[in-house]
Amino acid sequence: MTSNHQSLLKLCLFIIAVLLISQAQLTYAVEPIELTVWPDRPPGLAEDAKLENLVEKDDRIGRRVTRVAKPTLTVYRPLKDKDTGAAVVICPGGGYHILALDLEGVEVAKWLNEVGITGIVLQYRVPKTTEAPKHLAPLRDVQRAMSLVREHAKEWDIDPERIGLMGFSAGGHLAATAGTNFSKRSYELIDERDKTSCRPDFLMLIYPAYLTAEDSEVALAPELQVTPETPPTLLIHAGNDNVSATNSVAFYLALKKAKVRAELHIYPSGGHGYGLRESEHAVSTWPDRAKRFLKSIDVLKSTE
Repeated sequence: MTSNHQSLLKLCLFIIAVLLISQAQLTYAVEPIELTVWPDRPPGLAEDAKLENLVEKDDRIGRRVTRVAKPTLTVYRPLKDKDTGAAVVICPGGGYHILALDLEGVEVAKWLNEVGITGIVLQYRVPKTTEAPKHLAPLRDVQRAMSLVREHAKEWDIDPERIGLMGFSAGGHLAATAGTNFSKRSYELIDERDKTSCRPDFLMLIYPAYLTAEDSEVALAPELQVTPETPPTLLIHAGNDNVSATNSVAFYLALKKAKVRAELHIYPSGGHGYGLRESEHAVSTWPDRAKRFLKSIDVLKSTE
């Protein structure tokens, strides 16, 4: 090979490398936005509690948030040429003890970006306390968060009538609770933002927990007040989940009784806590079902 050929080859390789690096940078070119949910101390937080969040590393789930006393929203926006104007607030799971921040939060937001949806990860208060129902403080956080997102809708190029709520495991219970308790705040209004609607436009509940009453596999938990105004809902579960699929079945039946648009998909296997990660189980194809659901309720256009 002559020196001219070698020079040309090096130039071509350099150009290819630059293009690859540029493409990688464009994938998530929009820097995430982080904001606090409350302007001061969250309602109900003990006066002596430190306003701090604690995070650990977990080999399987990624970041594991063991304490949230200062709830936050992190906004992941899609590239402009992909942006559909829809948004989803994401509630990671963790039994109301911890938050699986990466597995059921950031990874989900980035997947939503790929289909043109703004993904917004909510770090709600954990761990639960014995002084109040397990979901009360997190419900306050998510109600406030939904109003904040609507308030920023124009700034973030979001359609205020296409803002959904998505939850995994305990986060699924939180999303279901927020989706059935939006007509009245679970805290005293603190400013004008709390006058903005906190109703989700749709729900996506992925292997939700705690939806049935403690002594029943049929009756809904008392905090879940399903009415005809409950948003359209997608439910995903695996039949061999240690959190019984009857949670999703009971909620689905209540939705159908109230004549609310709903989809329920129960896969034969897959267990619990898989998030978006692929496996040999058919349940890992649930994101395709989610996209079809979003198209069916006009959150995504049929061409997307």
